[in-house]
Amino acid sequence: MSMLTPPGMGGKYRITGDKYPRMRRPRQRRRIITAAVAAVVALGLAGWGTVQLIDAFDGDSAKKTTAGRKPGCVPAKNGGPSAPPPPQPAVNLKPAQITVNVYNATPRGGLAKAAAEELKARGFTIGKVGNATADYDKKIPGTGILLGAPGAVKGPFSVLGTQLPGAPTRTDTRTTADVDLILGTAFTTLAPRLSADKALTILANPVRPASSCL
Repeated sequence: MSMLTPPGMGGKYRITGDKYPRMRRPRQRRRIITAAVAAVVALGLAGWGTVQLIDAFDGDSAKKTTAGRKPGCVPAKNGGPSAPPPPQPAVNLKPAQITVNVYNATPRGGLAKAAAEELKARGFTIGKVGNATADYDKKIPGTGILLGAPGAVKGPFSVLGTQLPGAPTRTDTRTTADVDLILGTAFTTLAPRLSADKALTILANPVRPASSCL
């Protein structure tokens, strides 16, 4: 009987040879590890998919907002669309309906006469032509000013202003409908006829802004 034979076995069961049975890890532990790894991978894929969906919806929303905004709608500071500017009223006054007095406030002679003749050729009615009074003579540093009654602001100033863009306007106490064009020291010539006619057309048919921003 071998020394490795348990007592009482009577030699029936013996362990012989130089090899011993290999110890195996429990299969249950492998299954737990495999399930844990699979769960981590699944959670990672689910999170990535959620981020992609959010980005896709945000992108579509931004495109729809941009595409749906009408031209001329400017976003306000608070993020919403600003209200469109109020429509400008059309000025249907014709040049022939405006009587223009042309005065020269420069030290150069002949400017008032030349400007008056050009205005007449463009359809304006010409009134008085001559040198400016002492209140304005050599005291107008720009190209000129438009002077008239308070009622001239509603139409005559706009129409005559197309011939000398940028000229400031002033009002006085007159009760007549005529308007003064006082030429300043920086005056050289009236606006080109083509650009002046275009300005008159826009004045009579102003572009209407969009009524709403969606």
